[in-house]
Amino acid sequence: MIHSKKNSEHYIWGDGCDSWVLRDAQNLSVKQEKMPSGTSEKLHFHEYAEQFFYILKGDAVFYLNDEKVFVKTGESISILPGSGHKISNETSEDLEFLVISSPSTNNDRIETQ
Repeated sequence: MIHSKKNSEHYIWGDGCDSWVLRDAQNLSVKQEKMPSGTSEKLHFHEYAEQFFYILKGDAVFYLNDEKVFVKTGESISILPGSGHKISNETSEDLEFLVISSPSTNNDRIETQ
């Protein structure tokens, strides 16, 4: 089956952020997400899942452990299990990205703030 934003499960998280679930299996999760200007998720970590973020549009700021990392359109970042992190959109434009998690982050999110 071909997946897109048009035929995938959609949900809203945080302060008006969108997520489309393109693949959700025990060993792999793929989501396309959109964050409006000025939004951020809560600092958290995953015990088991490694995550890979690929920026489709905009500029993301990642808070990774004690570091602030800027990731631009066409760039990516990997987050290892146990690493405290959050993504933030600190620009005036929408931020769009893919987040790929292996295994899935279902029931594997520990908030630290």
